[in-house]
Amino acid sequence: MSTTFVSVLKRRTNGLTCGLAALALAVAGCNSSTTTPTAETGEAQSNLVGNIEIDGSSTVQPISNAVQEQFRDVAPGVSITVSGKGTGNGFKRFALKETDISGASRPIKPSELESCREAGVEFVELPVAYDGLTFVIHPENDWVESLTVEQLTKIFADDNPVSKWNEIDESWPDETINIFAPGTGSGTYDYTKEVLADEIGLRKDMSLNEDDNILVQGVAGNRYSIGFFGVAYFEENQDKLKAVPIVNPEDGTAYMPTTENISGNKYAPFSRPLFIYVNAESLDKAEVATFVDYYLTNVPETCEKVGYVKLPEELLARARENYENVVLGTHYVDESGEKRGGPLADIFVAENLTK
Repeated sequence: MSTTFVSVLKRRTNGLTCGLAALALAVAGCNSSTTTPTAETGEAQSNLVGNIEIDGSSTVQPISNAVQEQFRDVAPGVSITVSGKGTGNGFKRFALKETDISGASRPIKPSELESCREAGVEFVELPVAYDGLTFVIHPENDWVESLTVEQLTKIFADDNPVSKWNEIDESWPDETINIFAPGTGSGTYDYTKEVLADEIGLRKDMSLNEDDNILVQGVAGNRYSIGFFGVAYFEENQDKLKAVPIVNPEDGTAYMPTTENISGNKYAPFSRPLFIYVNAESLDKAEVATFVDYYLTNVPETCEKVGYVKLPEELLARARENYENVVLGTHYVDESGEKRGGPLADIFVAENLTK
């Protein structure tokens, strides 16, 4: 069977260290009398049962979907629901204790942390992959070869934004720019706002939708359109869309959102980490604890299969350690309640932890 089920995890509860009951149950389910091999892999199936509720980022959703499909092969008795209503909407449900795990395409906000505190929700913050927020245009768009952050700001920021392509470059068409963007409950929306229009906000006349597949259809259906979402949705729809190279403000070079450019932070400022947040109380449930362990073990390979970029080994090891020790809180809000920013490798360290 999967070595995930026989790894020895420890959980600290009231200062005492105890083995996770989840793994004891999973291992117990692997003797010959209680398990059968799967048809595809020959691995033993656990008799673990239960339900897991996951919501949040539509960007993280493809990763969680892929992991849960793999997990189903070894634990078919566990029912997992994976939704993608957006990072902000996911955190609302998370604070209401409606979900066990919340996917996020940005870190938790101070206001969301406060909501969790008020509701008595403690959590473990786990980075799982890198993404490149991708700006896409219609494949017949033959005038945009690259875009700078300044040009993107003119398009998306709510400060006298341009309405036609030739207002950015007079050699471009005298045609209205049709904009398709994730809904306001999306972490991708928030991340774009933070980079391009933090104080001003994004323009109000965009066509918004929480479903990235609807955004794909919108851009693919109009030659003069532009939109943005996670790189995986572009990878899935390269026959319908064209990604725009983005000029790195530091070196002046335009980069595509490739694996190499995202992991090397050349695709700046739109390379970003993706997270799952796990309700600490849910870890008392065998099915949740075992699933999260399985998630961390398999996400490096799985995230690449669905179009994202795996984290460096060092960061994966930090995430694993925090999970095994049930390290509670976020690294992205300081003790005064202010948002903390910077590269994941610099932020995701013990001294930045806030409960």
